[in-house]
Parts: sequence; C-alpha cells; structure tokens
Amino acid sequence: MILTQDRQDIRDPCRIVWHTPRGPGHSHGARRGESLRKWRRFPSPHELPRCEVGLKLRQTGRGRRVIVIGGGPAGLMAAATAAANGARVILLERNPEVGRKLLLTGGGRCNFTHDTDVAGLVAGVPGNGRFLYSALAAFDSAMLRRFLASLGVESRAEDDGRVFPFSGIARDVLGALSTHARKKGVETRCVWKAERILARDGKVCGVIAGRVPMSPGLVSCDAAIIATGGITYPMTGSTGNGYRMAAELGHTIVEPRAALVPLEIEDPWVAGLAGLALREVAVTSFVGERKVETASGEMLFTHFGVSGPVILALSREISLALGRGEGPARLVVDLKPTVTMAGLDRGLRQAFETYFRRRVANSLLELVPARLISIVVREAGMPEARLASQVTREERLALGRAIKGLVLGVKGTRPAEEGMVTAGGVCVGEIDPCTMESRLVSGLYFAGEVIDVDGTTGGFNLQAAFSTGYVAGLSAARGGVVENDAR
Repeated sequence: MILTQDRQDIRDPCRIVWHTPRGPGHSHGARRGESLRKWRRFPSPHELPRCEVGLKLRQTGRGRRVIVIGGGPAGLMAAATAAANGARVILLERNPEVGRKLLLTGGGRCNFTHDTDVAGLVAGVPGNGRFLYSALAAFDSAMLRRFLASLGVESRAEDDGRVFPFSGIARDVLGALSTHARKKGVETRCVWKAERILARDGKVCGVIAGRVPMSPGLVSCDAAIIATGGITYPMTGSTGNGYRMAAELGHTIVEPRAALVPLEIEDPWVAGLAGLALREVAVTSFVGERKVETASGEMLFTHFGVSGPVILALSREISLALGRGEGPARLVVDLKPTVTMAGLDRGLRQAFETYFRRRVANSLLELVPARLISIVVREAGMPEARLASQVTREERLALGRAIKGLVLGVKGTRPAEEGMVTAGGVCVGEIDPCTMESRLVSGLYFAGEVIDVDGTTGGFNLQAAFSTGYVAGLSAARGGVVENDAR
C-alpha cells in the first residue's frame, strides 16, 4: 500500500489518497478516485495548504489505516502491534529520532517494568491505577519481559523489584523496539508534526500533519492513536500537544502537572548542602497537620532543595495538595531509620563519654554525615562550641530528636519541565479501558502518559506505557476487538 500525492484531485490539492497497487510494477497504478475511503474536504481550505509529496508505505494489502502520533515507548509499541496485526501504519515523531525519553529512564539504564503481578502493578499506579487493570492483564510485566527477550534484550530484576536490561543500557531497548517496528512494516516519519485529528460523523477520518517546517496537509486514516506523552521533559517532544488535539474532539483534560518532581525547600541552609546524598533515610511528608505518607531510600540535597528516589515518591501527593491550595507542606527526615530513639540516645551518650574532651560537633562524626552535623546541632538548640562533657540529658534528647526528625519546609515543586512523570491528562472516564478507544469518537485511541494515569518510581510508568500501547495498537488494527495474545 502506498500513501502518495501523485493521484491528487485537481480541485483538492491537499487530498492524499491511500490506495492499493494493482500488481507488480504498479506502485502508483491506482486510478483516480480508487481510495479506500472517500471523504469530503475539511471546510476551512486555508488551513490545508499543499503538503509534502512522496510519503510512502512499504506494506501492501487492505488492512486498516492507522496513524500513531508520538514515537515514545507507548507509540512504538502501538505502531508495532498494529502493524503485526495487519494494519498499515505510519508513526509520526516530531523529533529527529524516536524514543528520546526512553533513553533517560532509570538514569540511562531503562527501568522498563517492575517484577510483580497485575495486582502489584495496579498498586504501583496511585493515579487511576484501576483503569489500567485490563491493559495490564492483557500485557503484564512477564509478557513484556518475554517480548523484549524475543527481540534479543534479556532482563534482570533487582532486589527491590525494578527490572532493567542485562546490559544496563537504555538504547538497547530502544534499538530493539525500533527494529521490531520497522520489520513489521511501520513507516516511521521523524521531524513530522501532527496538528489536528479530523472526525466526520463521530469517526476519525484523517490527521493534518506535515514535515517540519513545511506546511501540513491531510493524511486520511481509519484510526489515530495519540501517544504524545505529557508535559515533563519537553526537550524530548512532550509538549502537551496531544491534550489539545483530544480537547478539540471533545475530550475532558484533567489539568496536567508534574507527579514525580524534585521539591524546593524554604530553609536557606539547604543550598549549602548541594550534592550531599543520604543513602538510607526515611522521609515523612505532612500537609498542614495531616500526615500524608512515609518513604524510605536515597535523598539528594540540591541548590534548590531536595531530590532523589524517596523525594520523587513523596512529591505526587505534595504536588496535588499544593495545587488544591492546601498547606503548608513539610518533610520530616529520619537520618537513622533503623535505630530507635532509645538506641540512638545510648549511642549519643557513649559518643559523648568516649570523646568527652571534644566539641559536640566533632564527637558526632560516627553518627551523622559531617556536612549535616552543624545543622543538626543548631536545630537541637545547642551551641556548636559546647564540649561533649558539658551536654545535659535534655540537650542530648533534643539532639536525638533532631537526628530522627530533621524538618524541611516545602516551598513548592520544581517546574514541570524537570518532572519525570505527568499526572493529569485525558479523562479516563472517556476512554474504554479494554481497548483504549475514545468513548466519544470512534477510531480515536490513546496510549501512555497522555492519559490521566501516573505511577510511582520503579518501572510502573513505563509498564503502563507499553501495556496501553499494546492494547491501543491491537484494538486499532482490529477495529476495537482485543484478545489476550501478546505478540
């Protein structure tokens, strides 16, 4: 099958005709008007200038015509799955290459899923995780690992459940997916931007798109899959364009916001600790007097505040609360989560007895990171010049409370551009969870971060992208019918 402008209607120079060759040597042999679907011109002629000539598809046959918008993990999976099930697929990507954001995941190691069952995957998606149940059941973590293994990418699960490719190189995963899509016949068009999706009588009939910076034209299709991502990491192409296209077709957009994002801290002394990493701490978040949640892991001080896995895990609820006008928010950091208060007090007493001639700050080197000692001593209300032998019981207990409960006032979240995942997006109530098809427009599908779902760290978000991409691609190829047979 070929997509070309060689058979343009003279009265309609922007009309692109999908047609089937009549035989060998007849790649352009369809007679004028032999399109698989005729449609009337979009009513605003000035919005449809002449588009670029020569876009072709390698596939032949009479499968459904599917356009996938966005070449991230969800888009690649959707395109390859649709093509594997007989569809004629064009993948449009606005960047010079596909999968830019995938290369950033897991610190470049690509934490592409979590080693757990469907219930565990749903639990790892606090933002509308139940909506994903059918998609995750159709293509779960084990299926994804087998699928990548069939493409030559073996994986391993770490003790915390995170799954990475054996090589620890994200580009290996991207290369395997890109090659798989190409072998299935997907026509990938990079530096192409989709401007608008057209619908007639409640059904998708085409996409207005074009090669940047050329003027866009119309590409007719039977189905369109929006897999444009969210608003985080805009340098990877996630600019929120998919929200606009969905809204133009009547969909409700839940306000997008960064879900896994570093936090800005009010306390000025934090900037002086930039670069300090705390390997194993427990952090509890509070909004007003309400205790929100506790997470354990690594925390990193930065010039603006705090980051690291434990902070990202807590940031979602803080972002939501601040967005609702609640607050103030604060973090309470336990620097010794494995030690009880009584045990810590014994340790402090022993340190002060052993180093009784030292100043308090120097006697704490074995208990507290050196760069934090002066902060902890000050938070306990003790003068830094105090000798260990002069510390009273009350001061020692205050010091223990400061070590077990260092308070950080949250000023806000970093800009969405610095977030890892987007919360918000196309309302899940307007999407069929079994097919990822729009409940408002037939032939319109969604996959990945553009949907109002968001998970915690640990591979849950990429698994959601692959699962929704698989279901959307399969459903688009089969006209809305999905069976549980991962390819």
